[in-house]
Amino acid sequence: MRSKGKINDWRPFVYGGVSSMIAEFGTFPIDTTKTRLQIQGQKIDKDHAKLRYRGMTDAIVTISKEEGIIALYSGIKPAILRQAVYGTIKFGTYYTLKKLAVERGYLIDPTSGEEYVWGNMLCAVLAGAVSSAIANPTDVLKVRMQVNGNTIEKKSLALCFSEIYKQEGIRGLWRGVGPTANRAATIAAVELPVYDFCKMHLMNAFGDHIANHFISSFIASLGSAIASTPIDVIRTRLMNQRKVELLAGTAVASTAKIYSGSIDCAVQTVRNEGFLALYKGFVPTWLRMGPWNVIFFIMYEQLKKY
Repeated sequence: MRSKGKINDWRPFVYGGVSSMIAEFGTFPIDTTKTRLQIQGQKIDKDHAKLRYRGMTDAIVTISKEEGIIALYSGIKPAILRQAVYGTIKFGTYYTLKKLAVERGYLIDPTSGEEYVWGNMLCAVLAGAVSSAIANPTDVLKVRMQVNGNTIEKKSLALCFSEIYKQEGIRGLWRGVGPTANRAATIAAVELPVYDFCKMHLMNAFGDHIANHFISSFIASLGSAIASTPIDVIRTRLMNQRKVELLAGTAVASTAKIYSGSIDCAVQTVRNEGFLALYKGFVPTWLRMGPWNVIFFIMYEQLKKY
């Protein structure tokens, strides 16, 4: 039996974390192609100035041929760890805050009896921003592993985190935390309320079944992809930047020009590559978000039944 009325219910956290990890594993190769597409073509970064891939399909084929299929899963360990932290906190916090607000009458329109959209968005933004900021070190390591393929995959997670800390300090682990939190807040603000809104309005047609969950999650993913891709491009480029280089196995200060922050990255990207560069990787972003959300929400809804 469900324990209605309890705000300290642990189930949204566990269900959110488990569902997030399963969805992450199932869609990770698409995320790797997205990351590779987003970092290529940077004219001020000699390491990534070349356009190696023509699109998502070409990236998948090229990476598989040159580096092996396993390279598409480079960074899966920190990615799963990230979801264990980020997914657990994000979805657990969102549904707990929402439940608290509904029970106290903050989210319900007394006239129509429906939930306020702005209330759902506020809960989602808070949950997304806080959880992504906490999990940022795992995101930094994931991005770097995806960019470099199998070259650092053989090292343990603890050693990888330790090297970043030794070479770049604590700030290196939280590089790009600003756009990361903004991206997570944007995705959550669009994705979770849109999913709940669609699900509620499709109840009469489909009921609380998988068809409803599938359609609602797919619609939610399109909106979040449009809103978040420019922030994601900036986040990925900032995270991939290092203030040290390895020369003959020794870490030395890098002489490469580094973006000074999110705004500088956005300005430099548009100036050197055009506005559409902010939407590099949009197709794999959406194609990944669609299946990711479908897997997540279907898993989440099924786990809620127990």
